[in-house]
Amino acid sequence: MNVLLLIPSSIGVSDVSEVFPASMAATIQPIETFIVENVRTARRFLRQIGYNRDFDSVRFLVLNENTTAQERSTFLDTIAEGSIGLLSEAGVPCVADPGATIVAMAHRQGIPVIPLVGPSSILLALMASGLNGQNFAFNGYLPIEKSAREAKIKALETLVHKDNQTQIFIETPYRNTHLMESLCRVCDLRTALCIAKNITQGDAFICTRTIAQWRSSLPNVDKQNTVFLMGQFA
Repeated sequence: MNVLLLIPSSIGVSDVSEVFPASMAATIQPIETFIVENVRTARRFLRQIGYNRDFDSVRFLVLNENTTAQERSTFLDTIAEGSIGLLSEAGVPCVADPGATIVAMAHRQGIPVIPLVGPSSILLALMASGLNGQNFAFNGYLPIEKSAREAKIKALETLVHKDNQTQIFIETPYRNTHLMESLCRVCDLRTALCIAKNITQGDAFICTRTIAQWRSSLPNVDKQNTVFLMGQFA
């Protein structure tokens, strides 16, 4: 039976052979239809991973903020002709990624969904943080407006100390510095904060310190892919 294959992609410029199993190339080789966010970067990654079909015979369906519900509703129409690949732009599909609507549609239609192994910056950061990995929440992006952002940070910090629940969030890279400033301004000095940037890359940086420690020395996170984790030291 044909399936919806969930295909992760790299989260940096590291050698893909160091991150993905060698079997991935063979697994995705039969796929002739891919659902992607960006065709150009999808093609580049597929070549890096060992996919060698002629792209002139491959169909790419674009799933992004401009894709209409009517367009999405047709993306699995050709599943009877062959399995379809859902390829993330960075990391794993459906986690901080728009693919969940397609996976939900597959389940409603009785189409098997098969996830492939790949890097998730969120889980890799949690693994390396030293914070509670048995009770955590991923919150996506925090509010852009300063007062709303800082109110959200305080609400998340309450959960940290009430339930020992690690709070994970991300930001658009060019707003990272503003987020760091808000965290240092409103959080309790004892709260632990892990900053994990450029994971799997040569200049990766993962460090957990208290807010008091961060206030005296902030790393440069401007325009760099960063995951933030707030919690208590395990």
